[in-house]
Amino acid sequence: MAIPRSEKLFPTMVVGSLPRPLWVQHVVDDRLSGRISSSEADTLLDDAVLMAIRLQEKAGLDYVSDGEWRREHYARVFADNVNGFERREVKRGPLTLQAFVVDKLEPKGPIALREAEFLRRHTDRKTIVALPTPCTIGDLMWHPEYSKTAYPTREAFVRACVPIIRDEIISLAELGVDAVQLDEPLLARLADPYTYGYDGVAELEAAVDLSVETVNEVADGLDDIFLAVHLCHAHGDEYRVTPGTEKLMTSAVGRMEVDRLAMEFNSPAAQGLQSLESFPDDKLLGLGVIEPKTPEVESPETVVRRAEKALQFVDKERLVLNPDCGFATSVHRGRSLDDAYLKLAAMCRGAEMLKENYG
Repeated sequence: MAIPRSEKLFPTMVVGSLPRPLWVQHVVDDRLSGRISSSEADTLLDDAVLMAIRLQEKAGLDYVSDGEWRREHYARVFADNVNGFERREVKRGPLTLQAFVVDKLEPKGPIALREAEFLRRHTDRKTIVALPTPCTIGDLMWHPEYSKTAYPTREAFVRACVPIIRDEIISLAELGVDAVQLDEPLLARLADPYTYGYDGVAELEAAVDLSVETVNEVADGLDDIFLAVHLCHAHGDEYRVTPGTEKLMTSAVGRMEVDRLAMEFNSPAAQGLQSLESFPDDKLLGLGVIEPKTPEVESPETVVRRAEKALQFVDKERLVLNPDCGFATSVHRGRSLDDAYLKLAAMCRGAEMLKENYG
């Protein structure tokens, strides 16, 4: 593993995003529409991101992000920085795509390096930067009609994303970013396959295999980089287990060759599709102990109770605390920023209580 040797017990991490204040949402919207330039937006957002960093520091987090406040969306950040995409709304089954591939991919600049450089300059905490996995990009930005000239299959498009994501991770590591997270909402795919364009268990099984294979291709040989995969994005009561898929998540968890797996455990779908009984003993568990979508703020004691359930299966040295998911996967999503702060602070206080009990 590429985990720092000095890592303390029960370190705390964000998954990435924080709710954006309304004026930050407007800046991102204005940049996307062309009403202001990217450089003008960056000048405004520099000041905003400082607040996102300080909020996380005040909450007590060990690893902080920039809140992803410069991004319009956690996955479409790839389309913003790689040539080959068209940005407009099109339907693919029940899902509305906001951007989709129409030409061969060609990087036009770094994806997250600018964000990471600013983050590292403005905090003395450890840093975490998130990128979408190739399969996430494929799920959200490939269309069978509009993309077929460039990439006739979703799989071909997914595989074309691998070297671009891999090169970005290497650049982030060279910059000195402490942890890189790959966002792979596999849980959502298994709980709601129709929305993502999968028909039946056989197609889902092939999708899981492709996810594992491409994550491992991205990670191959990057042994000195602390790599995490975030498997989530199905929080909430609206998702239920798709019959026949119960073992697919366990299979993916066992085969992904990364250092840490950040997983959700506080929704019906998560509890139905995941088990810690067979969690691999060579990986860190990023345990979801905070529910980002609920208005209620968890108590530190709730955090401790959720962690102690996991400690029945995972050694304390391999347990990391994080929310189930990001607090705002796109610029207009997310609840109260104050609630996010209180939830993160409760998580960090729970971590301190765990250290007192198990240190």
